[in-house]
Amino acid sequence: MIGAIAGDIIGSVYEFSGSRDEDFPFFDLDAVFTDDTVMTVAIAEAILNGGDYADSMRKWGQAYPDAGYGGMFYRWVLGEKAGPYNSFGNGSAMRVSPVGFAFNTEKEVLEEAKRSAECTHNHPEGIKGAQSTALAIWLARQGVGKDVIRKEIVGRFQYDLTMTLREMRQSHRMSETCQGTMPVCFVAFFESISYEDAIRKAIAVGGDMDTQGAIVGGIAQAFYKTIPGEILRRSKERLTPDLLAVLDRFNEEFSL
Repeated sequence: MIGAIAGDIIGSVYEFSGSRDEDFPFFDLDAVFTDDTVMTVAIAEAILNGGDYADSMRKWGQAYPDAGYGGMFYRWVLGEKAGPYNSFGNGSAMRVSPVGFAFNTEKEVLEEAKRSAECTHNHPEGIKGAQSTALAIWLARQGVGKDVIRKEIVGRFQYDLTMTLREMRQSHRMSETCQGTMPVCFVAFFESISYEDAIRKAIAVGGDMDTQGAIVGGIAQAFYKTIPGEILRRSKERLTPDLLAVLDRFNEEFSL
């Protein structure tokens, strides 16, 4: 899950800057973790403790109320046991990477991804975003190739992945929906050659850059297995002790 966190932090300063060259500086001085990281940690802690996803997200959201949540989710976090609100936003996908790393069967991964999404994002597209991200991570953990992952994602979730990233860059705009985010993220991953390259592609295409970095970062971590030490170091040093404690515990529990 550190792959998702690093992608969030790296992308945090570029979100509203538009498309850019892939050769941009990593870890700008103003790079910080955002809601993507906070909610990823929330999902991870729920898994570690066998707890409720919604309770964990409320706990962490209330601890970090200024992390950059969308309006509806912010109201949900601060509300008293509010139910799901039929969202198809990409928040369900950006927080789900721990599910892909923690569970050992395809069935478990799909079921838990759905559970992690539907407490807020119970729209079919919101659930698809979470399930497709978690499944891609799980498949990458099994050591299968990108062709197999692509076939599974297209076949199960019907995302159109026919455009190249270069073509997408010409038309992609800021989108916080799963429909607008997931195809870009998958194509960025499929065209990448390393973890760092995947993050560069996910961010340079423009749009919701920190969330795209988080989604692609989780998948790329699972597929490429290693993340450069400098990226790990600089990501961890930007985390608060409580966030880092959950990350370290998760890594130890699931041997990441």
